[in-house]
Amino acid sequence: MLTDKPPTGLLSLIISIIAYLALAQADKVMHIGQPESLTISILFVLLIINLAFQLSFQVEYVAERLKEPYGTMILTISAVIIEVVIIVMMLSHTSSTTLARDAIYSAVMLDINGILGLCAIVGGIKYGEVEYNVNSGNTYIVMIMTALGISMALPAFLPPEHWRLYSMFTIVTMSVFYALFLKMQTGRHRNYFSYRDQHQVQTGQSAGAMSADVRFSILYMLAGIITIGFLSEEMSMHMDAGLTGSGVPPIVAAIVVAIIAASPEVLTALKAAVNDRMQTVVNISLGATLSTVILTVPVIEAIALIEDRPLIVGLSPTQMVMTFLTLIVATINLHDGETNAIEGMTHFVLFMAFAMLAALGM
Repeated sequence: MLTDKPPTGLLSLIISIIAYLALAQADKVMHIGQPESLTISILFVLLIINLAFQLSFQVEYVAERLKEPYGTMILTISAVIIEVVIIVMMLSHTSSTTLARDAIYSAVMLDINGILGLCAIVGGIKYGEVEYNVNSGNTYIVMIMTALGISMALPAFLPPEHWRLYSMFTIVTMSVFYALFLKMQTGRHRNYFSYRDQHQVQTGQSAGAMSADVRFSILYMLAGIITIGFLSEEMSMHMDAGLTGSGVPPIVAAIVVAIIAASPEVLTALKAAVNDRMQTVVNISLGATLSTVILTVPVIEAIALIEDRPLIVGLSPTQMVMTFLTLIVATINLHDGETNAIEGMTHFVLFMAFAMLAALGM
């Protein structure tokens, strides 16, 4: 049901800005050691997650007005923009060459195995077999496989001296790939991403009107993302100082990035699962995965080229096995337009395996 007015969320935005201004000056008025840096970084993470949740309410409001597939498309792209902003800020304050790769890999595990798995369990327990448009699942999976293969699997076998040329190839290929996908998603094959239209031919349905309330929500989203950028810069500096020499696995910082980026999606996806809208869950989880890979990798590659600093985007052997298992299981589970708690459980078990491997530093 459409809400009459957009959620304001202005208080959270104002609190985030005030907290940023206060915490950013902390090192000037007190001694900041490793424990203090870690504490401050945790405070910044909580602020960012809270603001990201507020953004999710705005995005959900806009999504209700603009209809599918624009709704979930805006949600997933917003999450990816947040992820890109945080990664860029963190890369400027760390010497790690694997942060971006680990963040993208973590996002894939969280979106497919975490969000999709948990929502399939919730929907399956409540409704049994939960239906969605099979065309969307098949389309997303084959595109995710292609994008991951080109941008993150093949680079693991690439000779180091060819990284610049392959980076340029990846940037161009992924950009064109996603542009064509968006054209099809919002045009001829729009009916693929809406359950009620899977047996119909879409003929020029228009998105909802761009009202003043929608424009307010969009402006709030832009202000929120900019604020998250400032918060992320401070968070990355303190997190790097707080984790250095602590023995915490390096992938933890990347997982934090993935959790922050996915936080706007989790609440919306869970509400959709509870309300028997598995199509929305599929669009969110798989759409976010595709957007993360196909948009984040070119940005990271561009940064590497500009700074002439090669960043490792090729998956490690463990990550490649986990990614392969995830995509195979997703291909089998999403082939028939129905899902249930058992299928959801298979994905969630893979998510727990990812968490265990991360705890082991793998």
